[in-house]
Amino acid sequence: MDRYIEFILNHYILSLALAVVTYLLIQEFIDTAFKKFSHISPLLAVAKMNDTDTLVIDVREPNEFVESHIEQAISLPLGKLADDLSKITDHKNKPVLIACQTGTRAASAGKTLTKAGFEQVFVITGGMEAWESDYKLPVKKSGLKKTKIKSTI
Repeated sequence: MDRYIEFILNHYILSLALAVVTYLLIQEFIDTAFKKFSHISPLLAVAKMNDTDTLVIDVREPNEFVESHIEQAISLPLGKLADDLSKITDHKNKPVLIACQTGTRAASAGKTLTKAGFEQVFVITGGMEAWESDYKLPVKKSGLKKTKIKSTI
């Protein structure tokens, strides 16, 4: 026991790093155990969209949504999601798919929706990057980027 204390005192930075990493791992296990939403691959998301009345929410910013989005998706940016929950309360008992660019914002939206009482919340793994690049699934473009062409004459 004296050797452990001596090691900790001589290598306090390593000991502190070990304590921080251990804390973060335990926190991650607890979050995973108690989360109420699931992750779903883009292919399974398509199957779920085809089989049931599924709501698809894109939590990216409007300019990202306009560039490309899933065909039936509605745009509810993550920053405004808590305020706009009244628009989608009809879907509390139905499957809800959440997409963002890479999947990180969608996880935050999943937590928000499950706290609001949504029962079947699914986060699309990899987000729109996986949807478009990895799985080559179709997307819809809402608008065209307008560029000004300067005349040289």
